[in-house]
Amino acid sequence: MRVIKCIKKTPHSSLLTPHSSFAIGIDLGSNTLRVVKRNCESGEFVAEYEKIVRTADGLQRSSRISDAAVDRIVQALKEAGERIGFEGGVLRAVTTEAMRRASNRNAVLKRIEEETGVAFELIDGEEEAALTLLAVGRRLESLSEMNDSFVLVDIGGGSTELIFRYPDETISRSFSLGIVTLSQEAGSWEKVGELLPQKLPPLRDFVEAVYGKHGRIQSFVATAGTPTTVAALKLGMDYRTYDAKRVNGTRLKRNELVIYLQKLLAMDKAEREKAVGVGRDDLIAAGILIFEALFDLLGFEECIVIDDGLREGVAISLCEMRS
Repeated sequence: MRVIKCIKKTPHSSLLTPHSSFAIGIDLGSNTLRVVKRNCESGEFVAEYEKIVRTADGLQRSSRISDAAVDRIVQALKEAGERIGFEGGVLRAVTTEAMRRASNRNAVLKRIEEETGVAFELIDGEEEAALTLLAVGRRLESLSEMNDSFVLVDIGGGSTELIFRYPDETISRSFSLGIVTLSQEAGSWEKVGELLPQKLPPLRDFVEAVYGKHGRIQSFVATAGTPTTVAALKLGMDYRTYDAKRVNGTRLKRNELVIYLQKLLAMDKAEREKAVGVGRDDLIAAGILIFEALFDLLGFEECIVIDDGLREGVAISLCEMRS
């Protein structure tokens, strides 16, 4: 088990000066590039950017990040810089499971820095969990949804993090189970259901060990693309009209996952892409199956969905280092 004690300081954090009013957090995940800009004075997030770049496309088969994926990442970073503006503040860019797995990660990160000026840090699962928990905790507090104990589930493209927060201790573990890598290994979302049970024993053992030592927790909180997409569908939004402010705090019941999976499957390709985004329909279907399994493992029938995640945690931590 990993016990989160603090968020690590990084070389990039030393760039933050008392005169830096803005902090920019960048999260390069296995499927999506997410960027946010925070005003450190007001505490408000003033700009954001998100683009599907499919970092882990083909990774399961080749153990490499493809040149095509790097092209997409570079283009997205340039677009984000133009829209948000990276000047006048401090920037920290982090990357996670896909790069952890990639045999060519050093060459990939070097090329990205050369072509965009953005230097990514490969962080471990412990720091990823701590930063995500920081952002989610702040959002729960703002919504008056913070309990003495809760479990946070972060279902990513290449990994899933389980983070148990108790009053006196936080325990986390990162598992190599993500919607992109699982889908690629299975070959199709239809076969995800057959493969998934083989991947669950390590998660089940971890949950049972935590519950056995510390007891059950009060609430179940979920973040990342699958939970937020299902919440958006419940609220009548699609990918274009997605509104994080409305999604934050939405409650999802386990049986609703089946309802929205069936709705997605009943749509044609164009309808699904309008609902959940181009290139995400099969992944969201796979993610719903993982999400449903986590309801079972954790012993809950309802969860609270929060949009904030790693990118927000990076920006918040930079502002806190400033003060």
